[in-house]
Amino acid sequence: MISGKITRISGPIVYAEGLDGCGLYDVVDVGKARLIGEIISQEKGHATIEVYEDDSGMKVGEDVVSSGRPLSLKLGPGLVGMIYDGIQRPLKQMFESGGAFLLPGQRTEPLDAKKEWDFTPAEGIDSGCEIKPGMVLGTVPETGSITHKIMVPPYIKGKKLVSFKGKGSYTVDAEIGETDLGEKILMSQYWPLRKPRPFAQKLEVTEPLVTGQRVIDVFFPLSKGGTAAIPGGFGTGKTMTQHAIAKWCDADLIVYIGCGERGNEMTDVLTEFPELIDPRTGRSLMERTILIANTSNMPVAAREVSLYAGITLAEYYRDMGMHVAIMADSTSRWAEALRELSGRMEEMPAEEGFPAYLPTRLAEFYERAGRVNSLCGKEGSVSVIGAVSPPGGDFSEPVTQHTKRFIRCFWALDRELANARHYPAIGWIDSYSEYAEEVKGWWDRLDPRWAEIRLKALDLLKKEQRLQQIVRLIGADALPESDRLILTVAEMIKNGFLQQNAFDNIDQYSVPEKQIQLLMLIMNFYELALKAIKAGCPLLRIIEVPVRSEIVRAKSVIANDDIDGLTTIHNHLEEQMGDLERLYRTSSENL
Repeated sequence: MISGKITRISGPIVYAEGLDGCGLYDVVDVGKARLIGEIISQEKGHATIEVYEDDSGMKVGEDVVSSGRPLSLKLGPGLVGMIYDGIQRPLKQMFESGGAFLLPGQRTEPLDAKKEWDFTPAEGIDSGCEIKPGMVLGTVPETGSITHKIMVPPYIKGKKLVSFKGKGSYTVDAEIGETDLGEKILMSQYWPLRKPRPFAQKLEVTEPLVTGQRVIDVFFPLSKGGTAAIPGGFGTGKTMTQHAIAKWCDADLIVYIGCGERGNEMTDVLTEFPELIDPRTGRSLMERTILIANTSNMPVAAREVSLYAGITLAEYYRDMGMHVAIMADSTSRWAEALRELSGRMEEMPAEEGFPAYLPTRLAEFYERAGRVNSLCGKEGSVSVIGAVSPPGGDFSEPVTQHTKRFIRCFWALDRELANARHYPAIGWIDSYSEYAEEVKGWWDRLDPRWAEIRLKALDLLKKEQRLQQIVRLIGADALPESDRLILTVAEMIKNGFLQQNAFDNIDQYSVPEKQIQLLMLIMNFYELALKAIKAGCPLLRIIEVPVRSEIVRAKSVIANDDIDGLTTIHNHLEEQMGDLERLYRTSSENL
């Protein structure tokens, strides 16, 4: 063990001497309370340390002791359903042992060391068999929704198992095998959180992450293995949108990172998720969720590392062949932590005081997403959805602008929509998705009309925006009937398709089949109404047809498993609009 002495303290940044033999990013115990810290800079005779706990009362001259290893996470059965801080301290267990506030130097094992897990060996695994990094040795039923695979750690160099315990019940620290090089394989493994986990091959993204939110799935889809950002000012619904995606998306596992956000928002997650039922498994949503909570009143340095902790946990389950979705709420608070720490280290600031390496750190985070073939031969993915909180809703500020360089899906939240209680408040003018072409094949298998109808609806909404500018000048009555129809149908798209009620049992989640059918209904109404107008029918009569209100209400009346109900509405549409067109066409011919 290498030890040194504290020479200077600047908030969470501590300077020490005597640590020359330590490596960059090695973990150290700082001061009498043995606070967890990490060496982030080394000069001859001096080291700069980032302390992840409250170091109030620390004095110059106290000891600093190196552990000789980088900051790592303990990965094994028992992670799912847990609530951690940024350095993998289980907050529920910390509360039980120390109270509501974290105590300096307080320690608790990240995984329950006493609990035994039922281990079932994989077929063909026994003493003497050949192994390689990432190979699955066996499985453990972690929760009712998650089967945990026990894998050979990527750092194992041995080629053969000389001993293997086989089927049984073991704790996370139990040894289940030994390699020909004398390496011990345990039920758990450690991995440095700043280092990406290896994989066999990176794959193209081809399948959407189905969220059940129509504005996302149809208009601005995100692929499994993709990256997305949700920027928006205070109160526009970033957290609510992420909660909805976390609840209903078809990922196998959710990692939710509360990074610098208010404690009450994390409390909502903690109280809601255990009560929610996963629509795919029928079990509690917490059985496929890991929470990382670093709220605004917790140490700022731990906030900085929480994103890396979340992405490392996601990569671990990706390596088992799972599709994992990460909700990072919010990367702006993480960037603010970087700015504070950079200021403490007296580094030269860049735009708005953020450090010059902000883009590099954002890239390191987002580029760990992707769809891969893992070392065990299974396909898995990590999808990253990061919330951005630009001050005053200004999308030109550095965090939003740099984030746009590294993501391919941009869900811009609109203040006017949020004020009008239109949720999700994702604006259709500023938002975009570069994954639409990649996921087109998946949608074509479901309904080949998706790409065409999507573009037509988006084009209609853009025309409506231009017409609204004219309406403000001369009024709607001065527009021709066909343009006023565009305004009417655009409102139907907004109210009957884009807007979703999170408190409605039917409308809170929409299956892809229902999504495309709803949009098809509205666009078919537009086409039939155009024909009626050309036949001489006034717009007022078209608006009054009963089927129009049926279409707008269908989202909350027709259940996900009742697609035939939408077919019935479509038949009503064809019948009523056809009658209207024939009536006025006959009248004009008689004239």
